[in-house]
Amino acid sequence: MSLDTATVRRVASLARIHLEDEEVTRLQAELNGILAWVEQLQAVDTAGIEPMAGGAAMPELAVLRMRDDVVTDGGMPEKVLANAPDRQGDFFTVPKVVE
Repeated sequence: MSLDTATVRRVASLARIHLEDEEVTRLQAELNGILAWVEQLQAVDTAGIEPMAGGAAMPELAVLRMRDDVVTDGGMPEKVLANAPDRQGDFFTVPKVVE
C-alpha cells in the first residue's frame, strides 16, 4: 500500500497538523516506509505461536485473580519515610505554598 500526497494531506488535516509543501513529500516517504514495515510484519507466519500477553487462547487464562479489598495504612512508616528530605514524626514535611 502506498499513500499519495492527497491522502497524506488528509491525514495531516485529521490530525490537525499544518504541513508545508516540502514537508508533505518527506512525510509521505516516512508513512510509506511505516506501512511497508506493517506489510512485512503481516507476512510473518504466526500459526501455532501462543500469545505472549493478552488475547489468551483459553478464556480461563484471561481471568484476573481477585484479592480482598482491604484498606490498610501500610504498616511500614519507616520504610516509606526513609528517603523523605524532611519529616516530622510519621509525616512528610513540605514547604508552605499558600499565603
